Amino acid sequence: MTESSSAESAAESSAQLVSPVVRGLRLLRYIAEGGSTANLSEVGRLIDVNRVTVMRLLATLEHEGVIERLPQGGHRIGLGFLTMAAAGLGACDLVETGRRFLERLCGELGLSAYLVLMDGNDVVYVAREMPASGLVSNIRVGSRVPAYLTAPGRAMLAALPPDDLQQQFGAVELVRHVDKTPATLAQLQAVLEQDRQAGCAWSFSGYEEGINACAAAVLGRSGEPLAALSVVGADHVFSRDEAFAEKVQTAVKQAAGELACIAGRQPG
Repeated sequence: MTESSSAESAAESSAQLVSPVVRGLRLLRYIAEGGSTANLSEVGRLIDVNRVTVMRLLATLEHEGVIERLPQGGHRIGLGFLTMAAAGLGACDLVETGRRFLERLCGELGLSAYLVLMDGNDVVYVAREMPASGLVSNIRVGSRVPAYLTAPGRAMLAALPPDDLQQQFGAVELVRHVDKTPATLAQLQAVLEQDRQAGCAWSFSGYEEGINACAAAVLGRSGEPLAALSVVGADHVFSRDEAFAEKVQTAVKQAAGELACIAGRQPG
């Protein structure tokens, strides 16, 4: 190929490019590499676009969930972008990525949010995000509780096949914590069936008096429970607004589904 034909081919390829997309990707790459968006003029100089275009690109990417605004100013890569990337890569750091969802749930709902893992017949609370109003629950990072007593534990147990549940709890004596918690395997199975149908688990003063919780399981590729996301708040927060419980349930289920996708769950 001659120098002339090479130049013509390059010019033809450039003509097929969509300029706004190219600029958006430059900005996205800049943010992904840790670049600050505090000074729009400086950002524009570095990615070769004007200040107004930088402002519009930031607004567009933020609207689409590709980037997120930071409380202290600037931006970072958003969960929407991570979801797309992880769908191709099929893996992530579950706990570290889970923290991002805890931040979102806490911010949206004003409730404490937890990431919970299963360990044998227990659950372990491995991460927590608290609202400005402070702590309402005695559950802390590192707390270990029998799974069947908690909303996140039940959410994960509900995802287990019946035979696995029988094997795991058939020889275990269930200790009733309060009157609302199951005392037999048959009672536990009945509660878990309700959780399974709802796609989430609720606890109304079930483990801590006056504290309500809603949790949903984060499922793996084969439907196995990898973790659970849980939010908790004082009973009066839910009772004063009937629509709030529905909002909480929707947000928790959505977050668990998105985290499952990032964790490598295959669609369908």
